[in-house]
Amino acid sequence: MSEDLDPIVIRGAREHNLKSVDLDIPTQKFVVITGPSGSGKSSLAFDTLFAEGQRRYMESLSAYARQFMEQLSKPEVDWIDGLSPSISIEQKTISSHPRSTVGTVTSIYDFVRLLYARVGEVRDPESGETLRALDEDEIIFKIQKGAVDGERVYLYASVVRGKKGEYLREFEQWRRMGFSKVRIDEKMHDLFDPILINRHSHHDIDILLDTVQVGKSDFEQRVRDALKVCDKVAEGWLRTVNRESKKENLYGKKIALPSSGRSFPELEPRLFSFNSPYGMCKNCKGLGLIDTPRKTSRKRNLDAETLEELEDDEIMIDCPDCKGARLNPDALSVSFLGKTVHEFTEMSGRQLIDFLDKAAPTLENPVAVRLIGEIIERLRFLDDVGVGYLSLGRRSSTLSGGEAQRIRLATQLGTQLSGVLYVLDEPSIGLHPKDHQKLLKSLKGLRDLGNSVVVVEHDEETMLEADYLIEFGPGAGVHGGQIVAQGTPEKLIKGNLCSSAEYLSGKRLVSEKRPRRSGSGESIDITGCEGHNLNNVDFSLPLGKLVVFTGVSGSGKSSLVRHTIEACIAQKFYRSLTDPLKYKTITGLEHIDKLVRVDQKPIGRSPRSNPATYTGLFSPIRAIYSQSPDAQIRGYAPGTFSFNVKGGRCDSCEGAGRVKIEMHFLPDVYIPCDVCHGARYRRDVLEVRFKGKSISDVLELSIEEALNVFENQPLVEPKLRTLVEVGLGYIKLGQAATTLSGGEAQRIKLAKELSKKSTGKTLYLLDEPTTGLHFDDIRKLLLICHKLVDLGNTVVIIEHNLDVISAADWVVELGPGAGVDGGDLIFEGTPEQLIANPGSSNTGPFLRDFYSRRGW
Repeated sequence: MSEDLDPIVIRGAREHNLKSVDLDIPTQKFVVITGPSGSGKSSLAFDTLFAEGQRRYMESLSAYARQFMEQLSKPEVDWIDGLSPSISIEQKTISSHPRSTVGTVTSIYDFVRLLYARVGEVRDPESGETLRALDEDEIIFKIQKGAVDGERVYLYASVVRGKKGEYLREFEQWRRMGFSKVRIDEKMHDLFDPILINRHSHHDIDILLDTVQVGKSDFEQRVRDALKVCDKVAEGWLRTVNRESKKENLYGKKIALPSSGRSFPELEPRLFSFNSPYGMCKNCKGLGLIDTPRKTSRKRNLDAETLEELEDDEIMIDCPDCKGARLNPDALSVSFLGKTVHEFTEMSGRQLIDFLDKAAPTLENPVAVRLIGEIIERLRFLDDVGVGYLSLGRRSSTLSGGEAQRIRLATQLGTQLSGVLYVLDEPSIGLHPKDHQKLLKSLKGLRDLGNSVVVVEHDEETMLEADYLIEFGPGAGVHGGQIVAQGTPEKLIKGNLCSSAEYLSGKRLVSEKRPRRSGSGESIDITGCEGHNLNNVDFSLPLGKLVVFTGVSGSGKSSLVRHTIEACIAQKFYRSLTDPLKYKTITGLEHIDKLVRVDQKPIGRSPRSNPATYTGLFSPIRAIYSQSPDAQIRGYAPGTFSFNVKGGRCDSCEGAGRVKIEMHFLPDVYIPCDVCHGARYRRDVLEVRFKGKSISDVLELSIEEALNVFENQPLVEPKLRTLVEVGLGYIKLGQAATTLSGGEAQRIKLAKELSKKSTGKTLYLLDEPTTGLHFDDIRKLLLICHKLVDLGNTVVIIEHNLDVISAADWVVELGPGAGVDGGDLIFEGTPEQLIANPGSSNTGPFLRDFYSRRGW
């Protein structure tokens, strides 16, 4: 610990399962908090440290701002000292709105819009002609050329173009300036008469400057005078209307116009915003996507529950007008260095850096040089945290939790703040070992700026690189909440002072080296995979094996496994609405009879969903209560013990156990129901007992405790035991689904499938299952996966974790790079073959070192 800086002093922390924890955390250091899932890491880091830092910040604000924080409680802790302003960088904190992109989240797109507005080159979308602004002589010549001799031409200053509003103040201002006539949406009005227009509609408004006759001696001078006035009120916009032909043209001295006289909007940042009516494609409203007629018709026939489940997987098609670019034709007619703004944002971050680095020395415009410098700097931050393969146009809703967190981290790197406490939640999630060093360098960069960096993490390399390591445990839930060991990684490893240290030193292993299975001899064969960045991939998936797909982030793993192979199977077996990415042929599906996808999506969108309801445990438990003597006497059925339907639930909170309080400018706050006090049920229902416990008491039990209560119940005990086997004995049966981590949700899904009878022909698909798992938990997960394969099933895992890769029967790597640099199948074989012949593999060298450290 630093001798020069005062530590963060925590005394008596009791949040959730923390057992009066006393801890001194060194400041301006890179600190890693680790331990089994549910051991109390997040309770200390986020619910105590960060929460108290935020609360103290709010207390420093005005009384007006503080009134909105009255409902928020102080963390359960006796005392915290030495705390600096805190910033939390968690997973899934980026907007999932379809308009949100990597560019908008990082604010890089603001600089891109400004770049195109200031130095963009305009081309006529019809002729391809490069457009430019006109001078006075050219405008006069074009007016004269567009009219016959002696024709009268109305000269207008174009003051409003396609904007909403009533403009009452403007009308008054123009009257005072001496103008008398105004044309609104092609209809003439007297400025001295009352004018009322719809403020919700888009309007074109022109002020009448003069009426000139072509060929008259004073024609040219009157046009010049009109242009001078136009400069003052309309920034150089002049609209002409020929009296006889009714022909209109718009001219400008500060904007680009084609030779044909067709107007082109002024280049300004909002023209390139797909969130603005000024720049968005009108057909798709700036989303770039529209519903397909097939899915729209199918959705009409679905019930609400099915429709809710469908939302995440629903596929839309590119808008036919903008081809997915989101912007209108005018915005897409502007280019910079030969690229439209859509083409610019579709390049990956690394490609953009190379592209702009090459172009920068050739630019003379100081505005362009400055803006490009700002863009490159921010793109480098993205690359430094391992997400340089993402494009600025990538939708935020498609990012994984790890990607979203690293993007927020990159944004913080750009702020260059000092004296801040950063709290991060597993930033290494989804990151290949090749990119890991970049991430660690970024985290240490934050530390070196004078910040304290506290990271909740299970990754081996991150622990070894930490300045200070804290392990919570020894178990999860009621068995955790204590500090098992703390100190430098070297100190902990040397003394084998904790579970993590034993794994780091090699004393304990997540997975023993084992012979590779030969499989069933059958396979699923797919050819011509070209979706996203896949390069005409032909692939054979061996069945009856534990197969691990790996490769750098963005190499094409999910495109091949999730969006092609899985989508094909789901469409065949389950009539999925999701179309697979482009491929030619697929054979061998007859060798499997079921697909089970075990991902990290929540097990329910509502707090009413919980492990008991999701796994089917609650139905037999309710049946047990309905068969008790008290329930039989009162005539209670199993439905009486449901908190989701009328009958036995509390009518005040409708079985939720809590009531929502709406907050001004802040998220809603939930408080316990003042009738049932959080019990969810009516008082008479709570009087029914099983082994001394009410139905509400059961929901408050941990799964481990529930196993003791229902150990002799054949419909309940096996499911509870399976949940314990996957390492979830610490979570409560009634814990709200919305409070579960992605890793916990994934293991609940796995337990649900394990409790079913296996056919031996099931394909299990797990997407980065080690997220949020400690070494002990990964060991349990692998034991379950091996058990499934030994029963004849096939388990496919997308993963970067070297413990999981080393346990595979068959390894498949895509790459060699990310985005356009990936999409190739660069390796297929056993882990030993990968080590012996790594070729262009990014994983092989790291796996070789991994084997070496374990003496294999």
